[in-house]
Parts: sequence; C-alpha cells; structure tokens
Amino acid sequence: MNAAIFRPTRLFAHSLLAIAAVLAVQPSARAQYGAPPTTQVHDPAALQPPAGARVAIVEFDDMECPDCARANPLLMEATAKYHIPWVRHDFPLPFHPWSFQAAVNARWFDTKSKAIGDEYRNSVFANQPSITSLDVLRQFTEKWAADHKLQLPFALDPEGHLAALVKADYALGQRIGIEHTPTIWVVTRQSKGAPFIEVVDRTRLYQLIDQALADTSGK
Repeated sequence: MNAAIFRPTRLFAHSLLAIAAVLAVQPSARAQYGAPPTTQVHDPAALQPPAGARVAIVEFDDMECPDCARANPLLMEATAKYHIPWVRHDFPLPFHPWSFQAAVNARWFDTKSKAIGDEYRNSVFANQPSITSLDVLRQFTEKWAADHKLQLPFALDPEGHLAALVKADYALGQRIGIEHTPTIWVVTRQSKGAPFIEVVDRTRLYQLIDQALADTSGK
C-alpha cells in the first residue's frame, strides 16, 4: 500500500483510539452515547414520593441535554394526566458549558415560586436549540424574567447558596449512581410491587404509572 495513503488512515485510527480512551475515563460522557439499560442504584434513599403521595416521578436532568429536552414534554403531560408529583433534580454534566448556570437560574426563580421555577425550566428545554452560549442564556433569562414581570438582580447568587443547592443535587445523583441524563424513575410508597422502576423505554411511562397506582391502591 502507498505510504502516503496509509499514513492518514493510521493517524485516523490513532485518533479513534484516543477518543475511546477519553470516553473510557468519563462515565457521564460515555453514558450520553451508550447509556446502560438501567442504572445500578447504590443509594435508593431519595427514590420515594414526597410526603402525602403514593406515586411520583423522580428525574435527574441537565438543562443542556438534548434528550432531557425531548423527554420534558412527556413528563409534563404525564404529571398533568395523573396528578402525581414530579421531583426534579439537577445533574448538570461538566462538559455542557451553560447547564450549571441554567440550573442556578431556575433555583432563583424557585425562590419566587416553585411553579415559576418549573415554568422557566420548561421554557429553557423548549428553546434549548437556540441557547448556544452563556451569553445567549443570560439574554434569554433576562427576557424571560421581564416577560414574567420579574427583575433579575445584578448578582443572581452572590453568596453561592443557589449553586450549593445544585451541587447538592449533583452529589445526590452520584450517590445514587447516575451515569446519564435524563434518568427517570416511577417511585412508590408502600407498594405491592417494586418501590422504584427506571423509565428506560419512555413509550412505557404511562404503563409504568398505571402499574404503580394499581400496586399502591388502598394505601
């Protein structure tokens, strides 16, 4: 084989090996492209409904994650249809440049009301393709706040309290064993069936909720 032809091919092969090595040491990155069929749960303490509920959806998401954006409308529909809680946890992946700040922004809107915070999250997911940088996120957030008659402060989180909440959620996800976003469970309290089931195939979400409600009927 001609050496001039072989050399780029060999370099390309070496590049692929280098990429594979990088992905091998970055579980969260690897999971985006080859997520395991189910999450190996190490600490299930957080996988239960809020007080007073027998069934809930628990989600760990990243606001810059395209698959989280695809899942979001379905989760909105499911919680509206079944009137069950939707417990949303932040899990901003480190290779997404604006996801952490978006989570901090959402926490600030939570201080106005949880409904406002969730509406902001839903809006970010709906507009995710157009949010291409931290600057664009800031512009989007300022306009969103103005449209909702809210005034963003000059320093959104001067003492880092909101960032600490986001980091606490991320640490919780690590304790559970999160490897990809979104990770979604249907969770139950005092169920005749499994206490939590991961939603791997989202087309089965309603089926899993129906089963969870049946398994907790009369509780």
